Amino acid sequence: MKFTILIIDDEKNIREGLASNFELEDYNVKTAENGEEGLKLLSNGDIDCVITDLRMPGISGEEVLRRVTSETPGIPVIILTGHGSIDAAVEAMKNGAYNFLTKPLNLDQLNMIVKRALENREVKLQSQQLKKELGDKNALAEMIGNSPAMQKVQQTIRKVADSRATVLITGESGVGKELVANAIHKLSSRKDNSFIKVHCAALSETLLESELFGHEKGSFTGAEKMQKGRFELAHTGSIFLDEIGEINQNVQIKILRVLQERKFERVGGEQTIDVDVRVICATNRNLEEEVKAGHFREDLYYRLNVIHIHVPPLRERKEDLPLLISSFLEEFNQENGKNIKGFSSRAKSCMYKYDWPGNIRELRNCVESAVVMCSGDEIQLDDLPPAVSASTGVESIQVPMGITLDEAEKIVTTETLAQNSNNKSRTAEILGIGRKTLQRKLQEWGIESEE
Repeated sequence: MKFTILIIDDEKNIREGLASNFELEDYNVKTAENGEEGLKLLSNGDIDCVITDLRMPGISGEEVLRRVTSETPGIPVIILTGHGSIDAAVEAMKNGAYNFLTKPLNLDQLNMIVKRALENREVKLQSQQLKKELGDKNALAEMIGNSPAMQKVQQTIRKVADSRATVLITGESGVGKELVANAIHKLSSRKDNSFIKVHCAALSETLLESELFGHEKGSFTGAEKMQKGRFELAHTGSIFLDEIGEINQNVQIKILRVLQERKFERVGGEQTIDVDVRVICATNRNLEEEVKAGHFREDLYYRLNVIHIHVPPLRERKEDLPLLISSFLEEFNQENGKNIKGFSSRAKSCMYKYDWPGNIRELRNCVESAVVMCSGDEIQLDDLPPAVSASTGVESIQVPMGITLDEAEKIVTTETLAQNSNNKSRTAEILGIGRKTLQRKLQEWGIESEE
């Protein structure tokens, strides 16, 4: 990594001499003859260290230091000063300067100070990057799945998380819309502030309005004291409005105003309250159709639909089933004190064929039920919930009498591959063999198959 040093000094000889010195040390160098010019160069965002004179016409070195420490913290600032200003330089150290040197300068000493300052900066940058990567990983850890559809969802989350844009998450019930909302908040700059969740469908119109915007004492029967609403509690953080498609138009108007003006009044109150809140919404309804039917305000829909993230149903990403099943099996093994190793081939085949109308929630409940019902170390077809095992009708494979074991193996393997739409990973999982083993057998039999 090649660092860039900014030198700010009104004395041309010092400025140019220092520039030549640091260029010989293989640094990128930028120079400015006053504080104003230096701050403009700093605003470009590619400076790693600042060396500034303390006393300059116009913007002083103290002001440069104050601006750097407040606007671009982490960039070391080294102060240059004359003998008569040592007290001021010491004061600058208290205000965040990395070090100071008196003129005339000792270049060897300055080079050493700069080297240490940049080494410290590099360590901090690496630490920040590592923390960010770990934070990203932890925030997305609950979103299990490597399918292209889920990778696209995760990529979108990373892109939009740190913006202020409103996000609308759509998808069927049970696909994990709340997990997406959690990840957006955890990856945002608001992650250390409140994340307030409201299930809009669970509250009546009156209760929902009070819950969202709060109420004043005596504003309605039972309002014995003032209560802050969820928007107010979410100030500087995020609010998640689940099932936003269920709210009536009176509440829709108030939410629209919050999105447009960042203002509202409590129920029964006159004081206007300002809020800074990131709004994330979710619904399993088609809001475009709700707008056409007159059930949902068109202006609110466009305000909500700034960023749209659609979470696909499980039936469209069945390649994620092995990871999901394995994760849930481990969870419920621990919870129930069992050591079940996996699923039988028939049980696996059944689960891969089922369409999972309840999506991840249904799959999780299915695995939990199967773990509880299983009496051995492998879950059998009979251990699965009836709705899963009975409705799929696991297909049988016809193996004629009088053939060799090799021929029977070929029939079972190829039929299973065909039943799973040539998905080799899923077929290998059901047959209890490795993917490479399956690939080798297909090559031996002269069978080419595309995923």
